Amino acid sequence: MSTTSKVVLGVSILISGGIVIGVHIQQKHLRERLHEGVVRDFERQNCKQENLRLLEQQTALTKQPEMERSKMLMTRESQQ
Repeated sequence: MSTTSKVVLGVSILISGGIVIGVHIQQKHLRERLHEGVVRDFERQNCKQENLRLLEQQTALTKQPEMERSKMLMTRESQQ
């Protein structure tokens, strides 16, 4: 084999290896980004459930004074 053909073969091998390594790195980053998306979705779902729980608590706390007020009004009306 001539020196030129050896150089061309070596360069071809290096370029091919670089391409293969580059593709693997891209796939790794893509998998990491997809996994981060799943984690973010779980966090959003947990936040949504927490917000719903807090809303239910606030609704219950709001209804409690309203019920007491209506009971007081009913007792006042019955006394009169």
